[in-house]
Amino acid sequence: MSLDLKRTDSAPITSVDMLLEGFRSAEKPRAQHRLGLEHEKFVYPVGGARSVPYEGSSGIGALLERLAPGGYTPFRETPDSPIIALQKGMLTISLEPGGQFELSGSPFVTAREAHAENLAHLAEVKAAAAPLGLQLVAMGYRPFGTTDAVSWMPKTRYVAMRQSLPERGALAHHMMLMTSTVQVSMDWEDEADCVRKTVLIARLTPLLVALYANSPLRDGKPSGYLSFRSRVWDEVDPTRCGYLPAFFDGSFSYRAYVEWALDAPILFLRRNGQYLRPKMTFRRFMQEGYEGSPADLSDWTDHLSTLFPEARLKKIVEVRGADCVPADMTGALAALWRGLLYDRAALDEAERLLPRLTLEQQRAFHDTGRREGLAGRLEGHELHRLAGEMVAIARRGLLRLDPADAPLLDVLAEVAASGKSPAQRVLEAWEKNPNPETLLARCAL
Repeated sequence: MSLDLKRTDSAPITSVDMLLEGFRSAEKPRAQHRLGLEHEKFVYPVGGARSVPYEGSSGIGALLERLAPGGYTPFRETPDSPIIALQKGMLTISLEPGGQFELSGSPFVTAREAHAENLAHLAEVKAAAAPLGLQLVAMGYRPFGTTDAVSWMPKTRYVAMRQSLPERGALAHHMMLMTSTVQVSMDWEDEADCVRKTVLIARLTPLLVALYANSPLRDGKPSGYLSFRSRVWDEVDPTRCGYLPAFFDGSFSYRAYVEWALDAPILFLRRNGQYLRPKMTFRRFMQEGYEGSPADLSDWTDHLSTLFPEARLKKIVEVRGADCVPADMTGALAALWRGLLYDRAALDEAERLLPRLTLEQQRAFHDTGRREGLAGRLEGHELHRLAGEMVAIARRGLLRLDPADAPLLDVLAEVAASGKSPAQRVLEAWEKNPNPETLLARCAL
């Protein structure tokens, strides 16, 4: 996701083939495959349950200021505007709209390297947060309060999205302000490899949602979902979220993704240091231009970053189904998908784990995963057992590929064997002691 108001001039788009070439250019030999972690988390006052604003001596901005001397380059949209990100090498610390603190990690060969980087990041941020009276909290959705109580971060892109997305879905602001996730990004070798991996990610996403469900509360009450974060995405924008039909009917390809993306409305265009909001799909923009300006490849890159399917293609494929969880489960996410996707035998085995479902059946499966977590069932099969087998397949893949990564999966095997998603333990703790500050302290990183 671009940080800058400015844009790089690039070639006007003259054909769909130019868009397909963007995915072809991302192909890498297997020996060059890497993975990357993204870890969002909430920031709360120690002993408090209100979100932290950007401003103030104990605000999000002050936390960035304290971190900046640690070898980071601060990023501002203009020389006079506040810091909205920190960069060090290929690592970026940025802010989601409601002040969720996000690490976009470096690309690594191994999951344990990505995990180590995240642990170092967490230790550094916690050390900077402590003197400010702040703590980091791992949950998928803010358990207390409403969107009205959350401050927006000072980033111009979010102003545009704040205006555009609510026109598409009633829970758009909830997604922006109230949710937090962990993601992993993976590489592919060629189009056939991309198709297999993307489709498998989509098919397994309900199991991932169940295994990582960690957002059962909404405004201090059980929401009826173990992953309310996942439920929020239903009402953000149906044209840019969820599952592509092509994931399940055998027609997925680079072109299928491009054609789907072309029919999604544009959220914004960057022009002359401003974010414009044209009311058109990207397909129409490509055909007609906007205010005399043609669509170019920089616009397409921006557009791809505003699409949110369960498996998202850019120069990598993103796995998007997990709630924010503690660090051990975050590291395990990288190990899980390395084992499933980067070992050919594991990929073959994982493709046979679940029955082939239609789009509607997949949506129902997804709803089961987010409502019931590991206690749910698919065609009579207990989800905790299916999740356990998914983890076991990944472990076998890692033992062939790189045994040193395999121990990271231990925590997932334990969660699956327990039959309880993390959210169920949150609910148990909340029922025993319905005190917001106590629960947030329990979920602190």
